[in-house]
Amino acid sequence: MITKQEIEKALEERHSSGIQESLRKARVAVAGLGGLGSNIAVSLARIGVGHLHLIDFDRVDITNLNRQQYFISQIGMYKTDAIRENLQRINPYLDIRTECIKIQEDNVRELFQEDDYICEAFDVPEYKAMLVNSALEYFPGKYLVAASGMAGFGDSNKIRTRRITDHFYLCGDETSTAEEVPGLMAPRVALCAAHQANMIVRLILEKHKESV
Repeated sequence: MITKQEIEKALEERHSSGIQESLRKARVAVAGLGGLGSNIAVSLARIGVGHLHLIDFDRVDITNLNRQQYFISQIGMYKTDAIRENLQRINPYLDIRTECIKIQEDNVRELFQEDDYICEAFDVPEYKAMLVNSALEYFPGKYLVAASGMAGFGDSNKIRTRRITDHFYLCGDETSTAEEVPGLMAPRVALCAAHQANMIVRLILEKHKESV
């Protein structure tokens, strides 16, 4: 079994000790563990973000396997349990907190109280709008990274990250929907998820630069 010290040493060799310490201290919430959220969580776990708060109420379904970070053997499991299992295979020493609960306007304030960064990773536009509006109202000082438009197999270069306000960023092409184009597919969904994960990392490390 590889030790915590060995994993941390390997990460520090890749990223530097100062950067890795900032990643290790960061507290990131991922709201929704589907195509966006499961890929975001895997990216953040691989680079050693130390505290992950993962929220979803759904179970793994066979239709999820075309784009989400789950396996056939996990069909029927709650996504919170399945993603925890998968992330622990990457790095068993991370602090992973999961909550199997539906995020609604009346529980947003309580759910995200301890998080510094919030990733919106829902499929349904109405849920996206609810979380974005609630987070901006309740947590104006927290960083929010949301997504809009990553369906089909369109131009990769149309996926972008745009700054909306000082603490709010939006990733995607902002136009394509699963209803208008041929569904949600792994490459483009994962591309948007990578934009979100990378934006979170940029925000963490911008704070790191300010502190050195």
